[in-house]
Order: sequence, then C-alpha cells, then structure tokens
Amino acid sequence: MLNISGITVRLGGRTIIDEATAKLPPRGRVGLIGRNGAGKSTLVRVIAGMLEPDSGAVSMPRGARIGYIAQEAPGGDSTPFETVLAADTERAALTVESEGCEDAHRLAEIHERLIAIEAHSAPARAARILVGLGFDEEAQHRPLESFSGGWRMRVALAALLFSQPDLLLLDEPSNHLDLEAVLWLEDFLRAYPATILLVSHERDFLNNVVDNILHLQGGKLTLYPGGYDAFERQRAERQAQLASAKAKQQAMRERLQDYVARNSARASTAKQAQSRAKALAKLQPIAELIDDPSLSFDFPAPDELRPPLITLDLASVGYGETPVLSRLNLRIDPDDRIALLGRNGNGKTTLARLLAAQLKPMDGAMAASGRMKVGYFTQYQVEELDRSETPLQHMTVQMPGASPAAVRGQLGRFGFSGPKATTEVGKLSGGERARLALALITRDAPHMLILDEPTNHLDVDAREALIQALNEYSGAVIVVSHDRHMLEMTADRLVLVDRGTAREFDGSIDDYIAFVLAKDPPAARGEGAKGVNKKDARKAAAEAREKGQELRKAARKAETELEKLTQQRSAIDQAMFDPGAAKGELAKLTMTELMKRRAMLEEQIEVAELAWLEANEALEALAA
Repeated sequence: MLNISGITVRLGGRTIIDEATAKLPPRGRVGLIGRNGAGKSTLVRVIAGMLEPDSGAVSMPRGARIGYIAQEAPGGDSTPFETVLAADTERAALTVESEGCEDAHRLAEIHERLIAIEAHSAPARAARILVGLGFDEEAQHRPLESFSGGWRMRVALAALLFSQPDLLLLDEPSNHLDLEAVLWLEDFLRAYPATILLVSHERDFLNNVVDNILHLQGGKLTLYPGGYDAFERQRAERQAQLASAKAKQQAMRERLQDYVARNSARASTAKQAQSRAKALAKLQPIAELIDDPSLSFDFPAPDELRPPLITLDLASVGYGETPVLSRLNLRIDPDDRIALLGRNGNGKTTLARLLAAQLKPMDGAMAASGRMKVGYFTQYQVEELDRSETPLQHMTVQMPGASPAAVRGQLGRFGFSGPKATTEVGKLSGGERARLALALITRDAPHMLILDEPTNHLDVDAREALIQALNEYSGAVIVVSHDRHMLEMTADRLVLVDRGTAREFDGSIDDYIAFVLAKDPPAARGEGAKGVNKKDARKAAAEAREKGQELRKAARKAETELEKLTQQRSAIDQAMFDPGAAKGELAKLTMTELMKRRAMLEEQIEVAELAWLEANEALEALAA
C-alpha cells in the first residue's frame, strides 16, 4: 500500500503540489491523470525518492522496492537482452558471486536463492518482454548504440518490467510504443502482481489497465474507483453538484449583500446588518471545475483543390539504393481521413515523408497537385524548438512579411494569446510545445495534414480538443498514432504498412486489433515462420472479435451495475452521516433500516464485483 500524506512541492516560487493526500489500494492499478503542467511527473519523482518535497511524506511497507524509468535512455556496447537481464540486480550479483565462490556452504545458499527467485527462467522471461515491446531475435543482440532514442527507451521500459518492483511507476510508457506494443503492455500490466501507478493520457489504455483513477488538480489529489470512463462520469456529476452549490451560494451572497446595503444605516437593524456582513465575509467561494480556456486547436481552412491531391502508381520509396516500401498504389482526396497502421520500423514514417515530398519515389509514379500545401508534424519538431525563444518569436520567423496581427492571430488559434505568446518555450509544458509545433506547421493553411504521433505529451482534454479540430478541418488528414481513441474518432480509411508495402485495411480499428492479437506469434519473434494465412487470420480475428465483444458487453454491464449499487451505498452513507440532508425515500427510514439496506447493498456489490472480475479475467485470457 502506498500512502501519500500532505505532500507539498514548490518549484520556482510556485506551488505545484499543495498538501496532496491519497491512499492507494494494495496491488491496485492506479492511473494518475491531470492537465499538462498539473505536477504529475513531479509527484511521481517525489514517490520515487528523486525529489524531496517541501512538506509531507510518502510511505510504503518496509522493504518494498520502487521501480521507475530513468530519464536518460541506456546506451553503450551492451545489448537490449543483456541490459534487461542486468536489471534483476539480485540475480546478477548472485550469478557473479557463484562463479568465483569456493565455499561449498555459501555456494549451496546461492543456488538455493537462485532457485527461489526462478533465475533459470530469467532469460526466457527477458526475451518475452523484449519481443512484446517489438525486439525480434536479431534486435535483442544488437548494441544499444545502434538504436534510436525511442527504441532505447523501450529497453529501459523492458528492464523496469523485468525487475518486478513492488511499486511500478510508469510515466507515459506508451509514448515510444506502436499500437501492437501498447496492446502487449496492456496485457502485461493487467496481470502484474503488485501495485502500479501509471501516468497516461490515453483513454483506452487507462480503461483497459487501471482499476482506480488518481486525479491531480489544483495541487490536490482525488481517488476515483474504476477506469477513465467511470472517472469522467463521476467528474461530470461532481461538476453538476459544484455548479448547483455555487449557484445557491451566489443567491445567498446576493441576499446578504442586499440586506446589509438596506439596513446598515438604520439604528434598529444595524446590529443585524453587521452580523450578516460578518457571515458574508466568512463565505468561502466554491471553485468550479472548468476547462482551461487557453486550450484550443483551430486549423485554418485551406483553399479548395480538385481531387485527387496525391496518386501513387506502383511507387517505391526508401533510402539510398534500398527500397523500404514498394508497389505502392494509393489515392488521397481532399476530404480523406487516413490512419497509417503497422509496427514501428515497417515504414509508416517513410510513407509519410513520401507524401510530404520529403522523399522522392525511387520507382513508379507519384502525382501531386502543384498548388497543394502540406503540414507535416513530427515529435522532432517539438524537440527542436528553441527553448530560449518565445512562441511569438518562432511564429514571426516562420511568417515573414505577415503583419503582427496575423502572427498573433495564428498563435491565438492554438491558445497562445496574451502572456503565453511571450513566454519562453523552455517554460512551456510538453503539451504546450506540441501545440506550438502544430501552430507553426499550419501557418500557411495546408491542404493536407500529416501528423506523426501528435498526441504524445497532450493530456486527455487536449487530445479531445485536437480530435474536434481535426474533424472540423476541411483538408485531408494522414495520422500515425498509437492512440486508438483518436484513430477511431478521426479516421475513416485505414492503410496497413506491412511486409514492404502499404494496402487498404478493410475493417475498423477493433478489427485491426483483433487481427494483431490473432497474428502468428513466431513471425513476430523472428523465428522464421511463414506468413499468416489470410483466410485463417480473418477467421481467427472474427472469432476473437465476437468473443471479445460478448465479454466486453458482460464486463460493461457488471461495471454499470456496480457503479449504480455503489452510488446507492454512498447515498445511504450520507443519510446515516447527516440524516437531516437525506432525500426521498431515505429520509423516511430509521437508522436501523438504513443499516439493513446497506448490508443488502454490500452483498449485491460483492456479486457485481465477482461478475466484473470474471468477465475481465476471461478477456485477459482471450488476449493472452
């Protein structure tokens, strides 16, 4: 169990976390959410012992091990396989000691301990984790320095998972993963036998993994049962309650103000007026849960162009003399919404660069409208922003000859108005920098947007705002993302990049997920297996999808029932705590009757919980 008690953190004279308190359930899978800049990463660093709070404390059972990914990716001559194995420090130390140990008694103790920690299965377990995160047999034994930063962060994640800490701290672990690796990670975390605290902004990922949501807002922590969808429902209810309470308070404030104004001057009522003035002064304002008004995405509308924007006819593209993709046949029209699917390394970015005219076709034909303007977003653009300059300076450079009003207008479309426009980039959150990059690439009102992982570092609310803006945008959209919710909400065409080419995928995102889960595992492990039989794959995918739908329906039904029963229990608890505030039927019941009804609800909740657990266990078994 993790206890967070009155944690306060001040950075740069600003209070980031303000007496935050929460108690995490033992072996709970908890999603830590909050707006960009709310202090989630700061709180995780405090829990990990990397940052000393100004006040408060974090406590765990004695001897509990905490696991947290370092900010720097591993490197050097060691391989991913060696790095992951070395993460189990006890096993590594015992193995080294056994090699030079001459004391027979001590050697027996070492081997006994190695057996107890299942050291013999460690290599196979390390390999399984690496395969799940996208490393085939060959890649596992390449030096780390041959990989990009994103892939080396995958190795860091694999090492952390392999070490099996008692508290697993994960800060946006899916940022460097493709959809296939995210699906594997979901299965791994659902079966993890210890406590997990997970920072994520992905709705589906949170819904599929966590059983509690820890919300950080205004420096305070609130724990909600259930996944992200359950949190949203509870937050909406809380917002409605706060709005109602605020309206009542405002009405009371106006009545008191009116009384004080009318009666202060009269000798007969001066004392009463003074009393009401004191009561007025004691009224604490009720804060509403409102969205950040600066959060916005508004893509400028492009000029109309006749279709098609781009056609590919048996085109090939690659680097140097080596083609990455061949036999490309693709047509893109102005109103297309296309998602590029496939594992990292299969060529999605290569295809995106071809469409953005950053690469030329090596063979075949590519035709593009001469007047077409393309906005191409990548994470590299976010990382390459000059941290010492302001959004206004960045945009002014990119819009030479434009009036100051036009420059500020483009920034305002993305929430950079007032002081935000003149804040140094280094002081902006990751989500704000991503918004700035999007503002820069859309300055010329492009006819086509190509977005490569645009949601990294965006919080849930920002992602929803981006989805809305893309759906309102009148140009073509090409998206590469591991965020299933975004793909489902924006894409109406799916293109699978796999086996050296790209082809239309006939189905939905759910169909693609079922296809991935039904795919032949040896092929993913690099064991030389033949390609998947398409007919068998479709049949397996259909069966998995049908069974999964039934199980998800049962799980949702149980979750809905559980939520309803829990709300009824909360209402009874409130009535028992404050009988005068009880409403409806509960107001007529005696304390004994309330207690009896609560006991009945407890039994019903247990049944609903069991049904929910059984459905989810069946889903996990299906995905295994």
